[in-house]
Amino acid sequence: MHDEALAREREDLLDAIRQEARLTARWTGRDSFSAAVMRAIGSVPREKFVPGHLRRHAYANEPLPIGGGQTISQPYIVALMTDLIDPTPDDLVLDVGTGSGYQAAIVSRLVRQVYGLEVRDDLAAAAAERLHRLGYPNVEVRAGDGNAGWAEHAPFDGIIVAATAPAVPPALVDQLRPGGRMVIPVGEHRGEQHLLRIVKNSAGHVHERALLPVAFVPLVKR
Repeated sequence: MHDEALAREREDLLDAIRQEARLTARWTGRDSFSAAVMRAIGSVPREKFVPGHLRRHAYANEPLPIGGGQTISQPYIVALMTDLIDPTPDDLVLDVGTGSGYQAAIVSRLVRQVYGLEVRDDLAAAAAERLHRLGYPNVEVRAGDGNAGWAEHAPFDGIIVAATAPAVPPALVDQLRPGGRMVIPVGEHRGEQHLLRIVKNSAGHVHERALLPVAFVPLVKR
């Protein structure tokens, strides 16, 4: 696909995200996403993060399979989850369920450092290689159990979890910095799930808000 065609597809995708943000604002409380988040979405080549036979669908506003029963999330959901952690340039962010590395790449454009956890060894290795090759030096990926987080790099200003859990893992709450924000889908695989936004205040207490219904793969333990 030529560069001009890719540029048009990216702009069409941004328009689709803007429209969906307006349509879901009554659930999310956000009728638009920050200009920085939208620039990040527009700057990351999603076609590099999907299997070759699906690249013609890379800029469709929908999830796509990446192998092993895993998916690359719908771009609108990636934009929403990124916006909901209110990223700032000095932030440290934990990305749980890194998959192909697409969400980590988006967030890396907005923060100081991203640490990615992927439960599957093969996907973790492929994501680490891909992110290095494509020029995202402030992302580190390893294979690990997302339920346990990554304690050695905690506390985190933001945590994004791209897999559903029956309840919020306590380790992730513990690793969230006071003032930090977490976005996580909670519910049963193939059942009802809702995206939660969790904010920890300066005293360490957390406030949870359920946003919109979602459908994610399960957060698997190692």
